Amino acid sequence: MPDNSPTLAIIIVTYNSRDEIGDCLASVVGHTAPYPTQVIVVDNQSTDGTLAAIREHWPMVQAIESGGNLGFARANNLGVAATTSEYVLLLNPDTIAPSGAIQALLRALASQPDAAIAGPRLLNDRDVPELSFGPPISPWGELKQKTLLALYHRRVRGVVNYVERLSREAGERAWVSGACLLVRRADLERVGGLDERFFMYTEDVDLCTSVRARGRRVIFVPQAEVRHLRGRSAGRNPETERLRRLSHLAFYEKHLPRWVGLLRLYLRVTGKGAHA
Repeated sequence: MPDNSPTLAIIIVTYNSRDEIGDCLASVVGHTAPYPTQVIVVDNQSTDGTLAAIREHWPMVQAIESGGNLGFARANNLGVAATTSEYVLLLNPDTIAPSGAIQALLRALASQPDAAIAGPRLLNDRDVPELSFGPPISPWGELKQKTLLALYHRRVRGVVNYVERLSREAGERAWVSGACLLVRRADLERVGGLDERFFMYTEDVDLCTSVRARGRRVIFVPQAEVRHLRGRSAGRNPETERLRRLSHLAFYEKHLPRWVGLLRLYLRVTGKGAHA
């Protein structure tokens, strides 16, 4: 490999992910040339044999036992701390990276020195693009995004065509999905890593918001396509909805404090209180 090739660390956090992690690792281990790459799996105390399966079938992957269910942000920080690469790729265990996807993502970010984060075009198992980016979180931004998603999931033709077109347009975004998020280590360190007040959900939007607040850019790279079998691990967690609401509140408390009271009222009125 060329001596000047950027180095990459791929961090995958698992929680009862035995059924998914094999396909994910098969898609990245040994498939990132010419970039020297270290693959780290941080296991959040799975009970389905995830860690044993990784150690048996993927001895070249560094597997870290977190010692408990630390949550997504804290576990990723643990993995990042075990590496020294120039770039860090946060990758969900329910993703599969086709040949060349990670290289395309890294090349795009490396070619734009003013950009800190890059995200790929995410496709589900039916090759339908996800709306894996969006406007800044705010009451109005969320209303717009939720309306767009609702119409998209109903397969309203005009909205489907719009999302398809939008998902093929490269450029700057307010945030990209943490299911597959590439970040320069220097930028990640400048914001103190992933904010560990976010146990699960919204930590990707928070990270993007934090780097943008420092004048850095977040870019969307549609030529890099990654398959995302969305939510398989999260769907097994009975605490998912409560954790989502807690992260929602945490984001508003950090970035939009004047709207926290209204958000709490909305959650209470709609019966979605986070018990925070």
